Amino acid sequence: MKVLIVAALWPEPTSSAAGRRMMDLLKQFHAQGWSITYACTAMASEHCYPLESLNIKRQSIAVNDATFDVFISNLSPDIVLYDRFMVEEQFSWRVEKHCPTAMSMLETSDLHCLRSAREIAVKKAREFKQADLMNDVAYREIASILRTDLTLIISSYEMTLLSSVFKVDESLIHYHPFMVDTKDAQNKANNWPSYEERNGFICIGNFKHAPNWDSVQYLKQEIWPRIRQQLSAAELFIYGAYPPPKAFQLNKEKDGFYIKGRADNVETVMQRARVCLAPLRFGAGLKGKLLDAMENGTPSVTSSVGAEAMHGDLPWNGFVEDEPQAFADLAVKLYANKSMWQTCQSQGMDILQQCYSSTRFMQPLIERIISVKDQLAAHRQHNFQGAMLKHHLMKSTKYMSLWIEEKNKRKE
Repeated sequence: MKVLIVAALWPEPTSSAAGRRMMDLLKQFHAQGWSITYACTAMASEHCYPLESLNIKRQSIAVNDATFDVFISNLSPDIVLYDRFMVEEQFSWRVEKHCPTAMSMLETSDLHCLRSAREIAVKKAREFKQADLMNDVAYREIASILRTDLTLIISSYEMTLLSSVFKVDESLIHYHPFMVDTKDAQNKANNWPSYEERNGFICIGNFKHAPNWDSVQYLKQEIWPRIRQQLSAAELFIYGAYPPPKAFQLNKEKDGFYIKGRADNVETVMQRARVCLAPLRFGAGLKGKLLDAMENGTPSVTSSVGAEAMHGDLPWNGFVEDEPQAFADLAVKLYANKSMWQTCQSQGMDILQQCYSSTRFMQPLIERIISVKDQLAAHRQHNFQGAMLKHHLMKSTKYMSLWIEEKNKRKE
């Protein structure tokens, strides 16, 4: 089976949770013996995963360019996976025109409309309401989900949201969280540094991701001063790919607040720290940083948004708190209490075992893809709304793209 990934970024698993997620998917497809091509509109990245190691072919593509039509026609894929709805908007009409029998899939990473709605509420200093979801991003993202044969959803909360609020048929969406090799995780746990061998707090996350940058500023202004009042010698090390110059301006050695930038090895920096802090005020999906913390035996204090859909009914591997003073108090308590810290560390391993085991999620995804692919005509007949939206996308996006393409030719 030939699989084409169409994306706006090359996968960087060491830079973001989205990169890790994409590599999980690519490795699953590779394990099936499928032929994979990764087509991307971005420039080559030095931090990109070496796709050649999985025999994945690379292809540079451009938006609003007819060369993609030639490429897709020659490749003639069986499955096309779009990485985010914006990519589906740009390329799906071309795929539909030249490869109408190819199954389409959408990787959301998280629901952008949920993240956007929560961000707006935070900026307006008010509580998030369900009505906030009815925004331009939602209109586009849900339309993309409806047009696509199967959409991968990383969060159980988002699965419920799509079904109950947006009335998306369950035949169009599939729950597929992060995956962890739990045997490997247990083996690594035997070599974790002890409580005494760890020092300081850690915060980690790609700076290009708006919720992460907001949480760094929130830590600096509201939470870290409260922690330092109780632990005067405490240090906080903030890691993340692509830090902007303004981030380094927050670095203050006298306050124990260090902006470190990209972490060359997440395991190393996470296992040095005693507690992970993630006071996310908005966001969606699952939080890779908190999964990293569990995988490295680092208990965490996070917000309700941070812990959302991450631990089922199991106790969190630390504390979940939204109010800044209470957040700081719990962070100090967890940092200073060895017995509590060890209990929380153990709870993190329980979450990994019960919520993210690869043996639980890998095969159901492959079976679902094959099932939809084998019954594609019937599957599409059941989805009239999707067919209707495809029709209108062809009429609007297609001609806008062709107009831009023609305009670009005249410039040349």
